[in-house]
Amino acid sequence: MGDLKQIGLITAQERLRDQVAHALRAALVAGELRPGHVYSAPGLAADFGISATPVREAMLDLAREGLVEPVRNKGFRVTEVSERDLDQYTELRALIEVPTIGRVTQIATEAQLEALRPVAEEIVEHAGNHNLIGYLDADRRFHLGLLALAGNDRLVETVGDLRKRSRLYGLTRLDELGLLVASAEEHHELLDLMLTGDELAAEECMARHLGHVRSLWAQARDEPVEPRPRRTLGAR
Repeated sequence: MGDLKQIGLITAQERLRDQVAHALRAALVAGELRPGHVYSAPGLAADFGISATPVREAMLDLAREGLVEPVRNKGFRVTEVSERDLDQYTELRALIEVPTIGRVTQIATEAQLEALRPVAEEIVEHAGNHNLIGYLDADRRFHLGLLALAGNDRLVETVGDLRKRSRLYGLTRLDELGLLVASAEEHHELLDLMLTGDELAAEECMARHLGHVRSLWAQARDEPVEPRPRRTLGAR
């Protein structure tokens, strides 16, 4: 029975770690954790009212995603992304995603594409409800789900990593400017074009969507958001 109790304890610790990681990602999106600033695990743990261990483990998860970087004997620094970085991430995504969308348009079935329609609707709903974490999750599932139809797992993994390193920036400001819903609705347009079988039109839509997102990032970064009060664990 001792082993089973230990398994239960480990499971509980993993759940807490995931909850903390989710809350930290939300804090990054909302601008509560600022690029370039260093945060200690004990300090964040005190804010959450928990021990430092799950916070440190969650921060290591975020470090693997490129969102923070360890600072010896101090904690973790929120990664800063330059305009050049964002341009390069967008270029890489376009080089991969645009032709892949064209290929998927040729080989995907109507049922496979329509299966992503509810996810596209989720993106729009979350944008309208100002649920940025929900928006990011649905947007990730939509784009990676489309790319997965090409049958290349490594391609999906690569794009997923690029998204993690770039997608958070400026999202709060886009929401406040009322620009997020229009960007969200482009996912329905992309699906509609793919369903017609017009691969060139689908590729053009995908390229426009990525360029639109990049220009929105630039607009958002020109008008920085003031930091908001730190959230508590479990807040959405």
